[in-house]
Amino acid sequence: MTPQRIVVLGGTGFVGSYLAPRLAADGHRLILLSRNREQHRELTVLPDIVIRSADVYDDAVLRRHCGGADSVINLIGILNNSGRHTFQRAHVEMARRLVGICKAAGVQRLHQMSSLNAGAGQSQYLKTRGEAETLVKVSSLNWTIYEPSVIFGPGDGLVTRFTNLLRKMPVLPLARATSRMAPTYVGDVVEAIARCVADDNLATRRSFELYGPQVLTLGEIVRAIRDAAGLRTSILPLPDSLGRWQAQIAGMLPGKPFSFDNFLSLGTDSVGSADGYAALGIVPQLFTAWLPRIILGTPRQHRLDLSRQNFRHRRA
Repeated sequence: MTPQRIVVLGGTGFVGSYLAPRLAADGHRLILLSRNREQHRELTVLPDIVIRSADVYDDAVLRRHCGGADSVINLIGILNNSGRHTFQRAHVEMARRLVGICKAAGVQRLHQMSSLNAGAGQSQYLKTRGEAETLVKVSSLNWTIYEPSVIFGPGDGLVTRFTNLLRKMPVLPLARATSRMAPTYVGDVVEAIARCVADDNLATRRSFELYGPQVLTLGEIVRAIRDAAGLRTSILPLPDSLGRWQAQIAGMLPGKPFSFDNFLSLGTDSVGSADGYAALGIVPQLFTAWLPRIILGTPRQHRLDLSRQNFRHRRA
């Protein structure tokens, strides 16, 4: 494997904070573009990782940083519209701009994060993920697209979020409790990307569905989190009429803990049919087995150390 110079967009987010040390362990040189460099200084203690303060929505800035790169990894994604940060801008327009900038900068290799069942259903999140995939696929670049189900791991937005809610509320009303998903461990997603980066012949112009071995309803997931945390919170499944109302109200609260588009996304089961992990020689980990470790809580630096130790050259 030849070490590469890789530019990562969204590299200081949840998945990126695990991916960066994994790729650095393989000897790659990484440039992470971030709006808030000072908030992620712990990543810079790792070898061959540099964080640059950059507005990735500025074409000139993006072109300058991508120049001379062997590949670009786009991890940018949002779960809700917020001001200027809309699904259209973050997913579709970013993909369109990035394809053009890669061509102009002479970068032939693009790794694109997407979502399982992108383009399906009624939510703008899934629709714009699908539009972004189409833009990448019709380009002349050597692309790889990653389509994960909901991702879990220390510091995630699934287990951590529901644990906090369950600790605060005696009864948790739950919209679309029967929605099915196959949660996938962040370390497995990272390993899939690392293997595709290492072997172009394995991954060029291919999409990989990345989903875990357990298919669970949202209600089963929340109950498993509650039980692993040793809590007694009652969980109240809501009919869709009340679930819509809950989403509309919660979408107006600070931080949008649950939005109407989230509600629509849950209308499409996040389960797959083509095992991308098997194609890459990875045995995905169980959601329920990880729950105690996630609920216990892991400081950010410890999480980075674990990722560096556990993912280095891990093979099935």
